[in-house]
Amino acid sequence: MVAINTELIEDIHRISVVGEIDASSSIELDNAIKEAAKNHKKILMDLQQLDYISSAGLGVFISYLEDLKNQQIRLVVFGLQETVSEVFSILGLQHLMNIKTSEKEAIEFLNEG
Repeated sequence: MVAINTELIEDIHRISVVGEIDASSSIELDNAIKEAAKNHKKILMDLQQLDYISSAGLGVFISYLEDLKNQQIRLVVFGLQETVSEVFSILGLQHLMNIKTSEKEAIEFLNEG
């Protein structure tokens, strides 16, 4: 089960993920990112309450990397729990994505330049 909540904070589209992202719930993550990218250039992903992510969920992130870059949309994730962070690291996603420890760091990154 996953709950994905979105809100607009000034010019930043914030997506909060609570629970687990697996093959069936990865569609919800995909839809949330797709909607955010339609109208916003800054996407903040709060993963503090993401307990588990499957390869399907990771695939959603990977599938958007090039498109977001081409559209000059900045995506940053923050608050990875240790187990989720390990999965991101094993795949080398820390080299492909903007991953920050805290929300403050993530917002500062989005507001740079």
